[in-house]
Amino acid sequence: MRWILVAVCIAGLSACGRKVETQTANSVTTTTMEPSGAVSARPVEEVKPTPADVLDGTNWPVADVTSGDAWISCEHDIEKGDGTPLRSLEFFNVVDALTPCREQGTIRLRYRGKVASDFTSLVERVSAMADRMEIKRRILDIDSSGGRVEDAIRAGDAIANSGWTIWVREDAVCHSACVLILASGDDRLISGKVGIHRMVRIGSKASTRAELSSELRDVHDSMKDYLERNGASVAVADLMMIVPNRQLRILTVDELHEFGLDGPNAAQDDLERIRLARKCGEDFPARMDAFASAFDSECKVEDRALEEVKECGLSLQTRFGFPDAKCVAEGPMADYQ
Repeated sequence: MRWILVAVCIAGLSACGRKVETQTANSVTTTTMEPSGAVSARPVEEVKPTPADVLDGTNWPVADVTSGDAWISCEHDIEKGDGTPLRSLEFFNVVDALTPCREQGTIRLRYRGKVASDFTSLVERVSAMADRMEIKRRILDIDSSGGRVEDAIRAGDAIANSGWTIWVREDAVCHSACVLILASGDDRLISGKVGIHRMVRIGSKASTRAELSSELRDVHDSMKDYLERNGASVAVADLMMIVPNRQLRILTVDELHEFGLDGPNAAQDDLERIRLARKCGEDFPARMDAFASAFDSECKVEDRALEEVKECGLSLQTRFGFPDAKCVAEGPMADYQ
């Protein structure tokens, strides 16, 4: 709700000159012969988050990004590049990568690769360092064909507690286990393709459908619990049990909204409204909603320059009683005063 201008103008989305493509419903057959998309290998409860006391210290265990490529940028605009490559996740490497972003208060973590344990370490450690440096605006710019379900759930839980906007840019994809990452964001901006299919059980000992179903039941239940606590529809987990693994169901724009995978996260939005009402008064969330509606209709005009959008928002806010004397820092345009 806070940094609305950045959210609508990331890399020239619809409010700043480029329309978001409409996704159509279809299935496409994958051509690779290796396990792709959602993979399950071990019980979810065995995939533990990094202890908070470890992340609060400086002696971080050795870890590297090996399942893909990662970059840190202090700009939301991709025309300025992807930023600085980040491979080693040792404490001082992450310090060096994020320090240039402190003044601007924005980081964009670009990740292209599989969802695996090193991706989880990446989001845990970048989130922890952003907390230390008080970098509030965080964008996960992701391009992933999927990976391990258990690691996606652990990474998603780390993201859900850390204030991330998740962006699937026009030339990117978010398939299979990556969809679980989408569910975790405070906000989701989707221009690329989002698709799902059935999990592959690595090391399965099943020889009948019943045995395979039994093996997958626990991870299916874990996915449903995860989606539910993150404000997304459990129907996503059900679809991930029925679409054949060698096919891919591309979700439409309407389905992304219906499943709670696009736009503001409903669960986080509820929490934010509760927090704002408690801190700033019962009418504050309603005024924020009214401002957002007016901003969409009056300021988010196609082909309008970013600076013009900002000036429109600054002028518009006075109509709704912003800046609010009691909660100046919580207003919709507080970052641009």
